[in-house]
Amino acid sequence: MAKRVCVIDIGSNSIRMVVYEKTSRFSFHLLHEAKSKVRISEHAYQNGGNLQEIPMQRTFEALKDFLTISNSLKARKILCVATSALRDAPNKQIFLKQIKNELKLNIKIIDGVKEAYFGAIACANLLPEQTNALSIDIGGGSTEFSIIDHKDVSHTLSTKLGTVRLKELFFDTNDLQGAIAYIDKQLAVLDDLAPTTLIGIGGTFRALSSAIMIKNCYPLKKLHAYEFSVKEFENFIALILAADEKKLFEMGIEKNRFDIIKPGSLILDRVLKKISFHNIITSGVGVREGVYLSDLLRNSKAKLPTNYNTSVRYLLDTHIHNKSYSNQLNKLSKDLFDITYEYLGIDARYRYELSVAAKLYPIGTSIHYYSANKHSYTLVKNALEYGFTHKNIILVATLIKFARKRLPSLLHIEKYQELLPDSKTVNALSYLISITVALLSHRPNNIDFNLEFNNGVLFIKSSEKLYLSRDAIKKIDSIENLKIDFL
Repeated sequence: MAKRVCVIDIGSNSIRMVVYEKTSRFSFHLLHEAKSKVRISEHAYQNGGNLQEIPMQRTFEALKDFLTISNSLKARKILCVATSALRDAPNKQIFLKQIKNELKLNIKIIDGVKEAYFGAIACANLLPEQTNALSIDIGGGSTEFSIIDHKDVSHTLSTKLGTVRLKELFFDTNDLQGAIAYIDKQLAVLDDLAPTTLIGIGGTFRALSSAIMIKNCYPLKKLHAYEFSVKEFENFIALILAADEKKLFEMGIEKNRFDIIKPGSLILDRVLKKISFHNIITSGVGVREGVYLSDLLRNSKAKLPTNYNTSVRYLLDTHIHNKSYSNQLNKLSKDLFDITYEYLGIDARYRYELSVAAKLYPIGTSIHYYSANKHSYTLVKNALEYGFTHKNIILVATLIKFARKRLPSLLHIEKYQELLPDSKTVNALSYLISITVALLSHRPNNIDFNLEFNNGVLFIKSSEKLYLSRDAIKKIDSIENLKIDFL
C-alpha cells in the first residue's frame, strides 16, 4: 500500500477528502482533510433522482481542487467513492464521464450495503471495543445501519432515508406526518434487531453531539468516542424539532445545517422510539476511514491485529527515537503495578492506562526537551485518538503531565472530574509512573535492578549504586502509604 493515500467520499450533501500517511505497517495518521457542502443531490429528488447541472458543476470544481491538494501532498493512490446521490441518479453517467475525461479520476459508486460496511469497519477498528452495537450513518440521500460486535460487522443495511431526500420530499411542504410514516416504514428493516448501544456516524450526528458537548461545557474538545445519555439525546432532539432558526443557532447548530438538521433529527427520533438503547457514542470516523482500512487491511479480514492500537503506534513511530527506553518504561510500570495495586486499592483495569502513559511519556522530547511533559500531555490529549474512551485519554494524559514531578493538582483534577477516577487512584497511579521514570534515570541498556514489595515498602535491589535513581526518587511527590528503600 502507498505511504500516502487520498480518499474522496462523494455524498449527497457534502464531499470530503482525507489524505492518510502510513508510519508503519498498520499505523497511520491524518495528514490533511478538506470538505465542501456541494449538495450534489440538490433538487434531484424532486426531479426523478436526476442530478441537476449547477450542483454537478459545484461538485466538479470541488473535486478539481481536491486533486490539486492531493498532488501537492504527493499522495500515491486515490480512492474515490460515491454513495446515494450518484447510485440513485438515472443521469449519473454524464457526471462520471465528465470527471473521468477532464479530471482523469475514476469514481466508484458503492451500493448501500457496501457503504454500511465501510462505516461499520471504521467504527469496529477505531472506536473503543463495543458489543451488540448498532451503527447509524445518516447521509443526505440514504441512511445505513450495521451491527458491530467487537470487531465483527454484520446485518449491513441501507435505507432510502436521508436529510436532503426528506427535506425535499416532506419538509419543504411541511408534511411532518408523511415524513414520520415514510421513516417508520423504512425502519422496518430493524425489526429483528435488539442492540444496546447506538453508534452515530455522519454530519447530522456530529452536529448534534457537538451542540450537546458545548451545552454541557464538556472539558475535552474531542467528538470521536464522545458519550452521553439516551435521555439527554431524546430531550435534545425534541428541542431541535421544535426550534426555529434563531433557537437552532442558540443551541449550537451551524447555519448551513438549518434546513437539514430537522430531517436528520427526526430519523434519530424514530430510531430511539423503536429501539431501547442503553448507551450512545459518537463516531468521528465513517465511510472514508472504512475505505482506507479496507485497503490497508485487505489481507487481514478488515481487522487491526488484536491488542494493537494504531494511535499509540503512530505516536511511537513519529516521536520516539529510543525504542528501548520506551519499552523499559512500559515493562517497569507494569511490574510496579502488579506488585502494588492490591495494596494501594487500585482497580486492575488501570494497568493498561499506566503502561500506555509510561510508554508514551518520552514523546514530548522530540519537540522540546525542557517542556517535554507539557508537549507529551498535549500530544496524547489530542492525538491519542483511536480505540480509547475519553476517560482513557484523560487519565493517560494526566499521568504523563505530572510524571516525575508533583502529584496532579487539585485544579486539574477538578477540571476533568467527570472523566478521571477518584483522586486517591489518580495520585497512586501518578506516583507509580513517577517511580518508573525516576528508577530509569540512568538509562541502562537493560534493567539492572529487581523489585520486591512487602508491607507497604518497595525494595529496589541492585548490585549498582543507582545514584541518579536514588536522587530522582527524593525529588518526586510521594503518597503516604508507599515507601521506597534501596538495598
